[in-house]
Amino acid sequence: MSLTLDHVRACLEGVVPATIATCDAAGVPNVSYVSQIHYVDGEHIALSFQFFNKTRDNMQQNPQITAYLIDPVTTARYRLAMLYLRTETDGALFQNMKAKLASIASHTGMGDVFVLKGADICRVLHIEAIDCVVGPPSSAQLPWTSLLRRLCETLQRYCDLSALLDAALVNLTGLTAVRQAMILIADEAAQKLYTLASLGYPESGVGAEIPYDCGVIGVAARYRTPIRISHMTAEYLYSEATRSAQQDPQLETGIPFPGLDAPQSQLAIPLLSGGGLVGVLFLESERELVFDYHYEDALMVFGMQLAQQIAQLQQQELAEGPALSESSTPDTSLPPLQVRYFAGNHSVFVDDIYLIKGVAGSILWRLLNLMQAQQRVEFSNRELRLDGSLGLPDIDDNLEARLILLRRRLAEKCPDLQLRKTGRGRFQLVLTRPVQLSAESPCQG
Repeated sequence: MSLTLDHVRACLEGVVPATIATCDAAGVPNVSYVSQIHYVDGEHIALSFQFFNKTRDNMQQNPQITAYLIDPVTTARYRLAMLYLRTETDGALFQNMKAKLASIASHTGMGDVFVLKGADICRVLHIEAIDCVVGPPSSAQLPWTSLLRRLCETLQRYCDLSALLDAALVNLTGLTAVRQAMILIADEAAQKLYTLASLGYPESGVGAEIPYDCGVIGVAARYRTPIRISHMTAEYLYSEATRSAQQDPQLETGIPFPGLDAPQSQLAIPLLSGGGLVGVLFLESERELVFDYHYEDALMVFGMQLAQQIAQLQQQELAEGPALSESSTPDTSLPPLQVRYFAGNHSVFVDDIYLIKGVAGSILWRLLNLMQAQQRVEFSNRELRLDGSLGLPDIDDNLEARLILLRRRLAEKCPDLQLRKTGRGRFQLVLTRPVQLSAESPCQG
């Protein structure tokens, strides 16, 4: 039976380190471990060039290489005869390898060490099975063609962005074995993402922020490439890394990230539309080896469809529809809500409880001031876009996503102050208590 890389692709997941044997020009051998061999296509693999070590020095002198692989599930063993061809320092393959290495570096704080210098491309000449029974090439465990059709058909039913995000997570987790997932929206101006929808966690974490380059999610956003980790080691302290990145030295304005404390598998899918980054779809599990390359490929397709739908619905909110507002009057016998605003980071506190910051905080503060000055509670997306005081970016302001974030944070933390959508491009403030506003300078120290 002639073996191909598709027969042994499970060995290239990095769960069990591969062994690489090389010789120098004089025939002196050297054997070393490599953390991962990257699958390129049915005939080629790539080795990460990070250090000027003996293995790479030998490859330059003698391009013949032998690799020893172990399947992490079946423990089947294989020996590969390979030939070093060239080193790539740019392009899609290099960027993908660089991104995955950067995600490891972000966990360990070793960004200066884990730097990819190149992708060493090798042709696989022969694959030999060593004392094992070889089955057919691995196939997807899930019927992805059928699942993708159902998932993409589901997206077409929703004309509201908030409902779309929730439905995407419910259907995705309902059709697969994964129970923890979230969608984060990109803020290109601030170079960070904020959680807008999540499922499977004790706390929603809506509003939690992840900087670009931080962990699996941030690196997927930075390089716009999927990042998949099939197993964790002690070095992958993802939750600690993301939480520490949220620490604010002046104000306690960090919303806890809703991730698992001890994830074993993670998959971050960039949501791309028209060449731009819309956000990141993130899934994780407490079990190892949940996400294989079939899973990654399928969710990249789903992610492109989801990103296009998100972008389309946000664009639709530029047009205003008829308002379906309901009247509400604050109960003046109740004590007023004490709303404090800090201009330094546009954070808003209600009754000394942190609510929101950034653009969403600036929007809420502006709405409350307009309400008091003009005695109105009806507003539109269009007037916010034209309001220069908010500092919205000229392109990709994600206004509808920011309003959803604000609406969900209010629903969780401040039931006496709500933001209710009343039609396409329209919404109103709903208050059960009066408000008292005060703007303050950021806390010092």
